[in-house]
Amino acid sequence: MKILSWSRMLSISGETLETVYPFRTMVFNNMTSELLTEVDLTDAYLPHPHKIEEEEEEEEAETFMGPPSKNVRTISQEAFDELVKENIEDLGLDPTEALEDAIQTLTLQGVDLSGIVTCVPGEGSVMENPVIKCLERLKELGFDDDDLDEMVGLLDELVGLFTGVEGSGNVAIGVRNGGLELVCSICSNIPIVSEKVLVSALKTLALLIHDVQSTEMFRSSDGPKMVVGILKDGSESLEVMNAGFAVVAAAATGNEVVKELFIELKIDELILEVLNKQSKGISQGLYDSIRVLLTPDDNRVVASQVYGYARRFAKIGIAIALVESLRSGLTSPSLVSASVALKAVAVNDEICKSIAESGGIDIIFKCIDDSGEHGNKIVARACCSLLSKLAGSDSNKSAIVEKEGMNKLIQLAARFSDDPSVLQEVMSIFTVLCLRSPDNAARAMEAGAGDLAIQAMEKFSNVQQLQRSSCLMIRNLVARNPENRTLLLSHGIEKIIRRAKVNHETCKDAATDALRDLGLDNYNS
Repeated sequence: MKILSWSRMLSISGETLETVYPFRTMVFNNMTSELLTEVDLTDAYLPHPHKIEEEEEEEEAETFMGPPSKNVRTISQEAFDELVKENIEDLGLDPTEALEDAIQTLTLQGVDLSGIVTCVPGEGSVMENPVIKCLERLKELGFDDDDLDEMVGLLDELVGLFTGVEGSGNVAIGVRNGGLELVCSICSNIPIVSEKVLVSALKTLALLIHDVQSTEMFRSSDGPKMVVGILKDGSESLEVMNAGFAVVAAAATGNEVVKELFIELKIDELILEVLNKQSKGISQGLYDSIRVLLTPDDNRVVASQVYGYARRFAKIGIAIALVESLRSGLTSPSLVSASVALKAVAVNDEICKSIAESGGIDIIFKCIDDSGEHGNKIVARACCSLLSKLAGSDSNKSAIVEKEGMNKLIQLAARFSDDPSVLQEVMSIFTVLCLRSPDNAARAMEAGAGDLAIQAMEKFSNVQQLQRSSCLMIRNLVARNPENRTLLLSHGIEKIIRRAKVNHETCKDAATDALRDLGLDNYNS
């Protein structure tokens, strides 16, 4: 292995892969979605998440993008090939050794080789790479019938290459060699009546969009406008809807500006139209799009707009439409995706109440009961997670209790007693229901929440998140209910909590607080 010379290093780009965003003015509300999804719903002196005063939506704050990273270096395909050639000619290495040395040298020096075609000289060439061959042929095709038939085959071949064993590497090669811009151009020019080729192109595009750099390429290619146009024109086709919304979800992931562009294009109205019209079935891509558009996942942004988007979605009726999509229950293949999407929309008290008033809680309990009977833990987790979000509303807490919800949750826990992931979700609901409610805490103990905590902590002593969830629930069971403290202490809860505190670093704070709320003086020890 050799150290690259200064002349060789000059051929390596020191520029970051991420595009620098312009500063943008964005709507920011004091009650962010993060507050409702991540706040510790425990009793000890936290403000109620639905009682925090909201600022007016018109008040604006700057959204600043973080500075781009400067530690990513790239190299061109030509420079890489030249380095391999020099290893052969100057160092006398055989072709295989020359290739391996070039890869090792560049990797150790922090050069990003994703998308570089690495072939042994004499045994192949860059142009023989199957991804590049497909892209080059696509560039040559037009849009008459014969070309469209061939185009479908090439696009489907790319989908296979992008989803196979070497999928991630092939995607990187495709993006580096202009595949994303090419497929965007193809999508823009395909007649909407050519559904088969359009669906193949959209599937290919969704796979090419895989990181922040590729979402920026999509934005620069006017991708949001193109995809929304296709979705509007092809709304009668479930396949076009599914493939198109898959592109929306991929492009909006981790990119606040792309989310904003989709909202400006009124994709919320399009989503509502599809939800109301697609009685024969709704694509999972649509539900994924809702979730992604309402998730603050761009770590370069200080203040995300997604909370405002969620309120906008609810205002035009998307929350109620999502409730209706849950009515099919376990017979719907998209039940879990729809539940996750509805949870993303339910960001404040008003929305949570409207979901309940439209029958949402009854529907969720029906799905929870059915999931227990059929042993469907994925549905059970998703529905419990949604119910926990809705329980943040005080009026919904009362409704859940009145509908014998606590007993139903204990029954579900009994059915999934061997699955800690379901038990965690059940405990999270009890944690919310008992928040600042000694009456609900008493009812929870009567239903069996205390026994659930003890049994789960004993059985799954190595599952950190379950141990923490148990401690959080215990806090709210006892914080304002001395009778519950006595009951739990008499059943040996102190020893169990102290063990969790010692064994799991992530449980330390929650366990300490639980011991304190149990009335123990030495809770810090």
